[in-house]
Order: sequence, then C-alpha cells, then structure tokens
Amino acid sequence: MQHVLSVAQMGEADRRTIAGGCSGLKLMEAAGLGVADVIAARQPLGKRVLVLAGPGNNGGDGFAAARILRRRGYPVTVALLGDPDRLKGDAKLAFEEMGGEVEVVRPELVENADVVIDALFGAGLDRPLKGKAAELVRAVNSRVAERRRAKVGAGLEIPGSGLLGVTGRCGFFVAAVDLPSGVSGDSGAVMGVAIEADVTITFCRRKPGHLLFPGRGLCGPVHVVDIGIPDSIVREIGPRTYVNEPALWCAAWHAPSVEGHKYARGHVLVAGGPVHATGASRMAAGAALRMGAGLVTVASPKDALTVNAAHLTAVMIRPVDEAKDFAEVLSDRRFNSVLVGPGFGVGEKAQAFVHAVLDTPQTDTEMAGRVAVLDADALTSFADRPETLFEMIAASGCRDVVLTPHDGEFARLFPDLAKGTSRLEQARAAARRSGATVLLKGADTVIAAPDGRAAINVNAPAWLATAGAGDVLAGIIAGLAVQGLSGFDAAVMGAWCHGEVGQVAGAGLIAEDLAPCLKPVIERLAADCDSALEDN
Repeated sequence: MQHVLSVAQMGEADRRTIAGGCSGLKLMEAAGLGVADVIAARQPLGKRVLVLAGPGNNGGDGFAAARILRRRGYPVTVALLGDPDRLKGDAKLAFEEMGGEVEVVRPELVENADVVIDALFGAGLDRPLKGKAAELVRAVNSRVAERRRAKVGAGLEIPGSGLLGVTGRCGFFVAAVDLPSGVSGDSGAVMGVAIEADVTITFCRRKPGHLLFPGRGLCGPVHVVDIGIPDSIVREIGPRTYVNEPALWCAAWHAPSVEGHKYARGHVLVAGGPVHATGASRMAAGAALRMGAGLVTVASPKDALTVNAAHLTAVMIRPVDEAKDFAEVLSDRRFNSVLVGPGFGVGEKAQAFVHAVLDTPQTDTEMAGRVAVLDADALTSFADRPETLFEMIAASGCRDVVLTPHDGEFARLFPDLAKGTSRLEQARAAARRSGATVLLKGADTVIAAPDGRAAINVNAPAWLATAGAGDVLAGIIAGLAVQGLSGFDAAVMGAWCHGEVGQVAGAGLIAEDLAPCLKPVIERLAADCDSALEDN
C-alpha cells in the first residue's frame, strides 16, 4: 500500500536517514538524478533548460539536477532566488559541486527557456509567495497559458482536459521539484500563486498536496523517486494516510466461494423515499446487490409500493411507513447493513429512522454485526443538532457507522471544521468527533476513520459529478459492509470501485449506468485480489 507523508513526516524521514549514516548531500544527489532522468526521458538534447532555484534544499535538488543535465549535454541556466553567499548546509555543497555559476532571477529568463525546472520551494512552503518569487511563477504560467492557447488553436488540446503533461512535450515544458512552488504540501492549497507544472518529481512518498485539489490539478503526473530513504524508516514514522488503491483493502474483501450461499453474503436494508422520490433508494439498492450483497430489501412507503415494484426484480420490497414499522423490520437480525438517506426526505421522520437504525443495544452481540450507512437526507436532517446524531452513534451497538457527506452536507454537520483546514484534516476531525467513518465526497474524496486512518481517492473521473452518483456510492458501501468489511474498509473500497465504474461507464455517464458497469470492475478485482493473496 502507498503511504502518504505529511511535510513533517517527510522531514523526519530525512533526519532519521541522515542519522543512520546517509549524508544529506547523497540524498540531494539522488533527488537531482531523479529530476534529471525525468527531464531526459521527455526532452531531447538541445532543449534549453532553466533551473529556478530557491535558497533552501529544494534549490539544492535543482543544483544537483543542473549539474547532471549539463554533464549529459543539455544547455542549462541556473537562476537563484537570493544571495549565493547565504546558502547553507547541503544546498551550499550542491551549489559548489555544480560549479557555483548562477544568474540573478528575473522573469525575462523564462522567455528564452524551452524547459523550466521549478526548484524554488518544495512541499514545506508555509506562506504565500510574494515579490520576485510570485513574479517568476506568473512568468512561467504565462508561457504555459501561451502554449495552451497555441495548442487549442491548432486543435491539439481541449481546455480543461488535463493534457498538459502530454502537450508539454511539444513545446514549453515545466517540471516541478517535490511540489509546484506555491502549493501547500499538507493541504494542496494555493498560497498566493502557484506553478502550473507538466510533471512533478517527488521523493520517497507522495504528500497530501499531490492528491488534494487544487494542488493535484497543478502537478501533472507525479513521479515518486527513491532517494535512499529505507522503507523501514517510513514504517517507524507510522504514517496513517494512504493513497486509496486495492493494496489498502484487498485482504479484507473476498469474492464469493463456490460453497457459499446468498445468506452468507448478508442482507442489506435500504430505507425508501416517498412516491415522488423513489429512484435514489432503488439505485442504491441495485448497487448494493451488484456489489455482492446476498439479498437487498427496500423498505418502501405503502403509497410507493407500486412504483417500486414496477422497477425492482431481484431487490425485494417491504411495506414500511413509520419509524416504528422500520424498527420492527430491523428487529430481524439478518439485516446486517442498513442504508438511510438517498431520496428519503429531510425532517423528523428521517431522524426517527436513523434513531431506529442506531438504537441497537451495545450488549446485543448478535446485532453488533450491523453497519449503518447514513447518506444525503439522513445527514441534513441533523443539521440543526448534529451533536444529537453523534451521541446516538456513541451509544449505538452497531459494529460501524459510515457517514457520506458532500461538502454542503459536511458544512451543515461540522460548520466549524469546514473552514480553513485541508479536506484531509476536516475528514479526520469529523471522524473523531462523530465516532463514525466519514467519507467526504468530492473530486478528491477523503475517507477517514475515528482511529486516525485516512485515505485519499484519486481515480474518479469528472463525469461522476452527476445526479444520483452519490446514491450509487452509498449502495456500494452498504453492499460491501454487509459482507463483513469494516466501515472504513467498505468506504475506501467503495470509493475506489465507484471511481473505476465511472471510468468504465465513460463520458456522458448517468447514475443508472453505474451499477451494471460494476461487473467488469468486480471481475478484475476478484482476479487481482486472489493473485495478491497467493503472492503473500
């Protein structure tokens, strides 16, 4: 699995590696070699390279890259932001190894370059860029914009297509060292202005800023270079943030066995909405069944029974009007995953249904296997008193609770957390406060558990931003939880599968396309996870 290191953790990894006998200059040389290799793989000899170097270790990486590229025959100009006499430590040593010849930074240098290596500031930047640094960034971005306009005019690039990493090979090219200057390493926020890079070369592990927007949109493809920091040191530091990928949760999920039966794969109960809003719960139910749940039942209001029955076949229907009826259905211990929220309606009835789900005594060991997934209207219904929901979660005997808010719903439940911090820290803090796994939906979905683990999803296409896609996601999670996955594992696996399904469904997808497209995703997962388990 791929760990994600915070800026502080990366600094600690550097310190421990150096304390173990590897010099800081050796790490810097390895970083410079990684940068030079990426440039050489993309840009032919003869391209004029400009290294924009900052006064710290990021600049030192740039010095090392400049020396290696010159040795390989590239014409390289180095411009230093600051006074060479004030360089310190390993950056000074790399500067001296390079030969010590630098230009004073000025925007005009950018005009004469074919390739810019942004080694101004790495992931550790903690303040907005101003003055000369901001001028340089604007000069670089101006050339990027010119190239983009030229490509669009020639019909080679579609605005907003994210193809800068490809089209940059044909003209002006920008490579960022560690992280595009101006992007926060821990949050992905733009600090004043930030470089728009075609490619980013980082070291040891990715940082949150590579995965969280807007930083993620400025990095281009991210290459992670091994500079000699041992994996054992990364494990000692104990990062609890991960890139969401199958290696994170594959061991927790098992494809059906030949001797199994539907009752062993669990029974999901989905709370259905009123007659005018039945589609959301049906899509969620269908996704849960497709994801592998043995049985799925929609608890439908009586006046919506006919509508639901006309659309549902393998998904069963139970007539349920009031919360007391829902509680009676829930007394059947075979319902071990319950979803409330999609298309349900906001108000006291939703609150009562949530209470019925969570009102599982902690002493009831048979009911403790149940997972509650609360989405959409189930969350908004507690906007005026979110602490009531959190108290109910704390008192519940459910095995796990998963909350799946988008940004608006998150702000209603956690108004103080929705300001200022990164989405990663927002989700983490919300999980601690609520006692539930929190899946904060968005282009950079973050999933956080109450124990501090968190994962960032990276595979969702823009076409998933469509009505009903979130209902399908909630159903996928419920369908995984019913198979015995923890709330966190069900949420991270569900988010990844949702992204993959979006890729399979492709451009122009609508929510109804998603559940059928789960079939090839599950088929591939079954084969890959079985192979991974055999290898281990």
